[in-house]
Amino acid sequence: MKNVFYKSTLLFGFLFVIFSCKTSTADDKQNQTINYGATEVSLFSATNGQLAFQVTKDQNIVLDTSLLGIKIDDKLLGKNVEVSLLEQEKVKIEYPLNGIKSEASYTGDLYTYKVSEADGTDWKLEFQLSNEGVAYRYVVSGQGTQHVQGEESSFKIPSQTKVWYFERDSDWKLKSHAGEWLSADISKMPTVSKMGPIQGLTLTCELPQGGYAFLAEAALYNYSGMRLEAVGNNTFKANFEEGDAGFDVTGDVTTPWRCILLADTLNDLANNTMVASLNPAPDPKLFADTNWIKPGKSVWHWWSGKYVNYKEEHDMVDDAVELNFSYNMVDDGWERWPDKWTKVTELSNYAKEKGIGIFIWKHSKEINFLEDDYAVMGHFLDSVKQTGAVGVKVDFMNGQSKSIISFDETLLKKAAERQLMVNFHGCQQSSGEYRTYPNEVTREGIRGLEVNHMKEGPLTASHNAALPFTRYVTGHGDYTPLGFTEPGETTWAHQLATLVTFYSPFNCIAENTQFLLKTKSIQPALEFIKTVPSVWDETFVLPQSKIGELAAIARRKDKDWYLGVLRSGATQEMIIDCSFLSDGEYTAEIFTDDTEAERIDLKGLNKETDLRQWDTAVPFKKRTETVSKDKTIIIQLAEHGGAVIKFIKK
Repeated sequence: MKNVFYKSTLLFGFLFVIFSCKTSTADDKQNQTINYGATEVSLFSATNGQLAFQVTKDQNIVLDTSLLGIKIDDKLLGKNVEVSLLEQEKVKIEYPLNGIKSEASYTGDLYTYKVSEADGTDWKLEFQLSNEGVAYRYVVSGQGTQHVQGEESSFKIPSQTKVWYFERDSDWKLKSHAGEWLSADISKMPTVSKMGPIQGLTLTCELPQGGYAFLAEAALYNYSGMRLEAVGNNTFKANFEEGDAGFDVTGDVTTPWRCILLADTLNDLANNTMVASLNPAPDPKLFADTNWIKPGKSVWHWWSGKYVNYKEEHDMVDDAVELNFSYNMVDDGWERWPDKWTKVTELSNYAKEKGIGIFIWKHSKEINFLEDDYAVMGHFLDSVKQTGAVGVKVDFMNGQSKSIISFDETLLKKAAERQLMVNFHGCQQSSGEYRTYPNEVTREGIRGLEVNHMKEGPLTASHNAALPFTRYVTGHGDYTPLGFTEPGETTWAHQLATLVTFYSPFNCIAENTQFLLKTKSIQPALEFIKTVPSVWDETFVLPQSKIGELAAIARRKDKDWYLGVLRSGATQEMIIDCSFLSDGEYTAEIFTDDTEAERIDLKGLNKETDLRQWDTAVPFKKRTETVSKDKTIIIQLAEHGGAVIKFIKK
């Protein structure tokens, strides 16, 4: 990671003419509008007097009349109010990014409004518009404790919109956000889930006029994480884990940004950085030095044996060296080792000699105590640091209440003070926290490959083909890719492609290291597995891509390009236009489904598997071609198949 955090300029505009938005009828909204390019936001009072807004792009409705407002201390703010524009600012920021690109560049307009209640009290409403979308938040000044009891915030989606949401047939759905990505018409959302009308963020909307709207939140700090309840009339309403009980905020209430990302193409959507850009820049004192934050791949024993012993983890360090990986993720089980801290220290010292860093797992409930500024957490992190380990994997937060969000931020801050990286599991999706705390090197909040080992698994190919355009839009995900020994309905080439289509600065590879190193049929791809990056300089989504059916994503690192293709559905011939390449020739190493070869017998390859009916898999084959940007490559995709191409610059 670069040491320079960001270059930021705020070019202040001038004070605009004050205007009022009074109660009006549907025919007399007296709209006040702001715009950025082809995107326009209208702010007005709805028929019931509640403050509302509407979003259009290219004169097409993206959000119809959607309410604004927040309830604090038994008072609903935003009804029968007057609104005046205080200030407009130009926002332009650039900052390093560990993920889809090496640097994010974001420009937009920030509008700050004063909202005057009938009783004379004031609060602020902020809107930010850019080419990447629209976002807003509430800022309510206060002293002492303010009690938040919910929001009126709603999002009315156009009819005939296809909504992508994650589903899980258990109460884990909204605890871990590890659901399967499915789609339904907006009209079906109140009843589509057996778990009720509440959906977790994010939601990807395929608009009837074309293009995409993506509902998310950004900068989730000192607040409860927002879910969305489908209330009918094509509308989602803000919902919080605390329900009617609400939650307390000390001092000013500044909500997270409520985001409507906008994209004409899937390439625009996958490259959208608005969520991260709405987060504060890192604390320059806390992150004065960031050389200790190093992206890389990790070995992981859990896939082949869940509860580990010291010798196995010692051997995993050696395998990490042979695989050219950077880390060893020591999961649940190390705390049962005799003299555990001494053993972890020995392991860390051995790993350090080999150039490998150690991450260790911890259950959140054992360090989530508020007393003395989370003293128990601090003592644990001190012990981790003293062993020489470089990071922690903290698990089972199981929710997104305000108290859990406060725990998450405290952990990131205290870990950064000790120069420790963090991997969150059993958590909600990202809201861009990794910009403010770049020591968050991955988080779950995703239905990842571990599900293949569970009764509710395995993952479907359509879920994988949806992920780059749903969960991954807001940030990295600890999917733990690459599962040759239990691929479910997918092929080995499909599994190989997940190393490119999914991204995580700390990329924890699932497959048994010895299987990778010693299995003859894997060897043609072993060098690719060793060298594929975990972060990228540039990302390009091929235009054939379609959510849930085909994800074809090219990513550049330095001079080389990598292309991953995930297919859900029947066999397909695909023509790859190489025009995304730079000038000059490339050696293309092409891994595709080998449909003519004998299927791989998966039985007995992994003692942890529950293969069900998927006890064989289509292997991959490799070929090499010389290509340039004016060439095309033809590949054959098997049912639920995939492909990987590494373009090596000559």
